[in-house]
Amino acid sequence: MVHLKIANDIAWVTLQRPQKQNALSFDMFKQLDKIIKVIHSNHSIRATVIQGEGEHFCAGLDVKSVTKRPSQIIKLLAKILPGNQNLVQRVVLGWRTLPIPVYAILQGNCLGGGLHIALGADFRIARSNTQVAIMESRWGLCPDMGTSVILPSYIRQDHALLLAMNADRINAQRAQELGLVTTITDEPKKYVEQQVESLRQHSPDALAAIKLLYNQAYQQPSRKLLWLETWYQIKLLCSKNTRVAMKNGVKENDTQPYQKRTRWK
Repeated sequence: MVHLKIANDIAWVTLQRPQKQNALSFDMFKQLDKIIKVIHSNHSIRATVIQGEGEHFCAGLDVKSVTKRPSQIIKLLAKILPGNQNLVQRVVLGWRTLPIPVYAILQGNCLGGGLHIALGADFRIARSNTQVAIMESRWGLCPDMGTSVILPSYIRQDHALLLAMNADRINAQRAQELGLVTTITDEPKKYVEQQVESLRQHSPDALAAIKLLYNQAYQQPSRKLLWLETWYQIKLLCSKNTRVAMKNGVKENDTQPYQKRTRWK
């Protein structure tokens, strides 16, 4: 479901579940986590490209598939220490640990977990038909895949709140205006290959140092944020309002009223 191909010193990572718009299953999280480690250990790779097979990049988490087995939710969120990264956070922030440029090629739907994975890349190259959204609030949840650490380097707080609270889709042009998309082209593969070829003229050690330096400069302190992401998500999963939200998300024409807000402090 996630395929790794290394060709001409480029690691091509392809989400291969087109019949589900490449929605993320539990196994895909595990495969992405493993692939990041494989790429990290291969010093001959000069760049990584994340892409989706078919018409869409990724429609986000396959909620029905993952929630059928509660043990999968536990494995996705589990961590040894509160500030450590869990599985869902590693498949986003893991791309930041690679000492090479990482590109995400986007088309069609790039929603929820799909957008979070794309934000973990250094560059997002979008086709003009791309739509992006932070979708978790539709299901009564909060974003918990590590992007609270990196999103402030892309986008203003008020715009981030609007996207996360409303769960509205925006097109590629608006996403570029906000800073979520690097460039828009209907030949994204050609664009990436040209960029990588240009970077071959530079020392890979210099590129690694630049990425490490700028990640430190732009990235928020992570351990407390990563714990809060997970803790808030656990509280939400136990909330009666989350169960209402999930039912409402499926039956939009027959919504149920929410209960009073839970105390958060």
